[in-house]
Amino acid sequence: MITEVLGIPDFWPTMATLAAIALAASLARGFSGFGAALIFVPLVSALLGPQIAVPLLLVTDGIMTAGMISGAAKTADRRAVLTMALGALVGVPSGAWLLTSLDPTTLRWAIVALAGGMLILLVSGWRYHKHPTAPLTVLVGAVSGICSGAAQIGGPPVVAYWLSGPRQASVVRANIILYFAISTVIAAVMYVWGGLITLQVLLLSAMIAPIYGAGTWVGSRMFDLASEKTFRRICLSMITFATLASMPILDGWLRGG
Repeated sequence: MITEVLGIPDFWPTMATLAAIALAASLARGFSGFGAALIFVPLVSALLGPQIAVPLLLVTDGIMTAGMISGAAKTADRRAVLTMALGALVGVPSGAWLLTSLDPTTLRWAIVALAGGMLILLVSGWRYHKHPTAPLTVLVGAVSGICSGAAQIGGPPVVAYWLSGPRQASVVRANIILYFAISTVIAAVMYVWGGLITLQVLLLSAMIAPIYGAGTWVGSRMFDLASEKTFRRICLSMITFATLASMPILDGWLRGG
């Protein structure tokens, strides 16, 4: 049976929790172009462990958001995206190495700390206000790549950097989507190489993909209809809850025991 193949205790309660997390994360992803990992990875790491949570998000998000790429490619500043992707070529493999090498509990605390730091960056409203340069763009890509490879949490540095310029929100969102499509391909290669994309991950991805896809679609429709300020506050609230609730000392609460 599939429950035996997956090897998950308390299968149905765990899957219900996983589905709820996937829905919340995908709504944020569809609306803003990023943010899913800041919700999904800390909570699912507490539920199933980081070495399942991180590749699970990569596979699910990569498949279910593929339809966003063609539209983003038309709107994005492709030169800026490709320049940043050069940094990801170095950063993502480094982050993937951390994911495969660190002790799971240590890695979970690192993910909580990373998510908390990224949350502070988003809440602060800090922006890089100088003129973007190619070397700095590559450096931001490398930093984002390390965060993405280790925990799929590479969005905030990129957002803070690209929002500093005069670009419209639609162009920034398209840049983010296209950049992370490229970094996802790099990470997928490294995760396969490191043995992180397993049968268990693929089966779990197939089970939550419809929910994730539906949430992404609804979120993308909300980008045109909803107040960006209001939805930003909702996303930040969800990220705050996910970061705090996923601390290893609260495992008993999340797992119901």
